[in-house]
Amino acid sequence: MPAFYVIGHKNPDTDAICSAIGYASLLRAVGEEPNALAARCGEISQRTKWVLERAGLDAPMMLTDVRVNSGMICHRKIIKVSVSDTFLTAYRRMLAAEIRCVPVEDDEGNLVGILRYFDLLKLLLPADTEGLSVRTVHVSLAKLADTLNAESLGALLPPSEFEEDLILLVGASSQTTVDKRLKQAVAEGNVGKFLVICGDRPIVQRYAIDHGARALFVTGGNPVSGEILAYAARKGVVVLRCHQDTASASTLIRCSRTVRHVMEKNFLTVGATEPVSRLRKRLSTVDQDLFPVVEHTGGKMIGVLSKSDLVDPPRIRLALVDHNEYAQAVNGIEEAEITEVIDHHRLAGDLVSREPIRYLNEPVGSTCTLVGRKFFHRGLMPAPSVAMCLCAGIVSDTLCLTSPTTTLLDREMLTWLSGVAGVDPKKFTDEFFGVGSLIANGTPDEILNADRKEFSEQGLSVSISQVEERDLHGFAARREELETALRELFIHQKYDLAVLAVTDVALHHSMILAIGQESAVSKLPFERMDETLFHAPGVVSRKRQIFPAVCEAIQLSR
Repeated sequence: MPAFYVIGHKNPDTDAICSAIGYASLLRAVGEEPNALAARCGEISQRTKWVLERAGLDAPMMLTDVRVNSGMICHRKIIKVSVSDTFLTAYRRMLAAEIRCVPVEDDEGNLVGILRYFDLLKLLLPADTEGLSVRTVHVSLAKLADTLNAESLGALLPPSEFEEDLILLVGASSQTTVDKRLKQAVAEGNVGKFLVICGDRPIVQRYAIDHGARALFVTGGNPVSGEILAYAARKGVVVLRCHQDTASASTLIRCSRTVRHVMEKNFLTVGATEPVSRLRKRLSTVDQDLFPVVEHTGGKMIGVLSKSDLVDPPRIRLALVDHNEYAQAVNGIEEAEITEVIDHHRLAGDLVSREPIRYLNEPVGSTCTLVGRKFFHRGLMPAPSVAMCLCAGIVSDTLCLTSPTTTLLDREMLTWLSGVAGVDPKKFTDEFFGVGSLIANGTPDEILNADRKEFSEQGLSVSISQVEERDLHGFAARREELETALRELFIHQKYDLAVLAVTDVALHHSMILAIGQESAVSKLPFERMDETLFHAPGVVSRKRQIFPAVCEAIQLSR
């Protein structure tokens, strides 16, 4: 996970998006976080899109969950085997990689099993120690030849995928004993399964062919006469020759069995997006050494995990801008590593970290103001495109320096940044607020979520949405559907209080819809028009005016 993310709050406004862009640019410029990326955890508004288009910048990447998942930490260099691989191939591969478990794929590359080191022993050591089963191997003659680098001296070998039971007979006993055993096999009707292994013993070689053995395996690179080869061809007996001695060949024959017979077919996989915290609990009692990580669509294996990988995985590293509350942050924030916070809102008290972090929180009108000052103090000039974004954040949050949240620092930074960006603040503000009226064109869901924040106040869950418009002429026509949507949000999310403020940035007043506990709604310090509608003259700031009024109403209702 090489990236470092700078991210704002859910339902991001222009200040959240633009401060993330600005601070990521600063971190890259000073070399503190060369891989810093601006991110977002929600859709951007039409006005913010306009800013980015004018600045010539792409929207920050969407990041909806910052919990570390299996796809982030899995081992992408996969040591694997095929169902048609032999014991020797699998053993050498596992030995070279110093691992004890590998995934198994079929010939089409589909994941079909798990092979453990312990499973390989079943290919070498038979479960039974009596009778023919001790000497019987289920193997492909072609695979056998490949494993021992043996040459075929007679009939063509069957295809490598054709496997058969072969009964091993080592022709090291006397000629009489070998002849007796083969005659017994003829009487039992299974001589056609016999694989006779011998060295330079022409008489034993001939006995194997006489009695109709399946194959003759000549060891030690010993010669086989043309007469015997011709005889084997007439009788349909396969003749193989290897350079190993008889004892070695007898052992290696078992190494030519394929792993398909001992792999574990009942196994668990994990999805690439499954959070590690959830996997740690789910897999703790599972008796499996290795877990293939697969894509949710298509099931393609992209990596592997072991339980040890889940013990203390790396965490995604973040800098938070324009918020400091978990309720407003990207999903999974509790499992991320927060290294820094830059904000201009109240302190919520639920932010925790393992190590000390940098924390900047000042009562200014915009987070972009604080980011701009960081450039200024470092003697750095942001790129004009970044400066334009920072200007947009300031004029958006301060209504071009007319909001009661405006400070001298906001004014100084807007003056400096507008010069760098080459824009006139007044004209830029008019164009910015002239883009895409949500009241006129947005859906109720877009209006409620374009700039919405969640708060927890005295044990109550509160949602406050705000929409800024150049006038409120279109509000009355949409009031009923907005109230319905707000009530649905209130019920679905189980809030104690849900508020929508539609703010006139030209005349500096707001119409406020509030749904929730009547004891709190009735205490809102605004002009009540009816059961859910309030008029708030001079109220334009959620941070400085609306939220404090909601907190006061909650306090008075207790």
